[in-house]
Amino acid sequence: MVKELVAAQNDFFATQKTKDVAYRKKYLKKLQQEILEQEDAICDALYADFKKPKFESLATETQFALAELKHTIKNIDSWSEPNRVSASWSNFPSKEWIQPEPYGKVLIISPWNYPFMLAISPLIGALAAGNTAILKPSEFSTHTSQIIAQIIRKVFPPEYVTVVEGGVEASTQLLAEKWEYIFFTGSTRVGKIVYQSAAEHLTPVTLELSGKNPCIVDETASIKLAAKRIAWGKFINAGQTCIAPDYILVHKSVKDALVNSLKQHITEFYGEAIEASNDFARIATSKHYEELKAMLEGQKVLFGGTFTDKDRYLAPTLVDEPTLDSEIMEGEIFGPILPLISYEDESELDQYISKYPNSLAFYVFSSNKKFQKRLMHQYSFGGGAINDTVVHISNKNLPFGGVGASGIGGYHGKHTFDLFSHHKSIAKRGTWLDPPLRYAPYNLSLSLVKKIKHLF
Repeated sequence: MVKELVAAQNDFFATQKTKDVAYRKKYLKKLQQEILEQEDAICDALYADFKKPKFESLATETQFALAELKHTIKNIDSWSEPNRVSASWSNFPSKEWIQPEPYGKVLIISPWNYPFMLAISPLIGALAAGNTAILKPSEFSTHTSQIIAQIIRKVFPPEYVTVVEGGVEASTQLLAEKWEYIFFTGSTRVGKIVYQSAAEHLTPVTLELSGKNPCIVDETASIKLAAKRIAWGKFINAGQTCIAPDYILVHKSVKDALVNSLKQHITEFYGEAIEASNDFARIATSKHYEELKAMLEGQKVLFGGTFTDKDRYLAPTLVDEPTLDSEIMEGEIFGPILPLISYEDESELDQYISKYPNSLAFYVFSSNKKFQKRLMHQYSFGGGAINDTVVHISNKNLPFGGVGASGIGGYHGKHTFDLFSHHKSIAKRGTWLDPPLRYAPYNLSLSLVKKIKHLF
């Protein structure tokens, strides 16, 4: 079946229909309308998968995608226009420009933690750029994957956009095919497999991966506000957010105040009986739920630490001073567990931060501008924030993506359009003048060639 789908998309792309911007816009509008009509059903599917609160489903899934669609539909005409650049004197007389064009058929593999938004958001940019697409949603969020497939079937002909559901076998079959572009969101481990598969055909890729995101709180920070914003960024979606703070490095002098304030805000957010709260999600997969429980073994829990197997509930949990060689500090947590590690001198920070590959996100809470600037310049990371968490993802003018082990490429807004476009360079020469200097036999002195190098 996969080979037939791929062949159909090859044939369809060859018709040149998707190079018509009006054609792209028509289908983006149809997708927008269908998401609006199915918004409640999408939220129901997310709740069925892991009890995602409706507010979070709207704010971080459907409305995020709808905002991306609105922005793209509004700007697609200007984004698709040739971009004139200054002509080189060596080409005089000429006009020169950059023309965005689609790659062709693209493969989008999306994850289970934000199963709607992380499938639809890259798809919007891929289609805006004029590509066809096959979308492979996660097999671990089955209800959401099913409604995505239903929406795509209703809006698009399969030779233009289609959904392939299934597990590892389906992904393996898809990756065995030749693509013009692959977009993957998920773990670093699987990202390496995707990258190796793409290399077989020299296929360009975007890899949106993960990382152990540090959150530094120094002694000058506004502790109550820092705790509130950290608790929000960490425990939204039950901590299953690739840019959530993964661990806190807090100055020893303010650690107790931060812990107390975190406890206070967690209780304010979710109540005394957190398990009964309608605002706290569950762990999306049984495998990951068991991994998170194992991380807590032998740890000193300051808050939370309770769990219920029947619905994969794990409470927002604060862990005190885990060692660097503990399981909780070995890799990304990706759940509602937040370790706190104290430091006394700024020089101590590096032994923790530099232990891990480049993180996807990086957060600093401080009133010291020199300290903020120093950390932002010293460390390489995908994106981050000063005195807040997660919020940088909301600005469409900021590309979202990782660096090194946390990913390749950045998207959102026009950055997504550009990501899925090949930027073709074109020079149009005039015919009324043709200086003989470049042609053999080369009679121009070499010293003069060196003097006019600035023309090239």
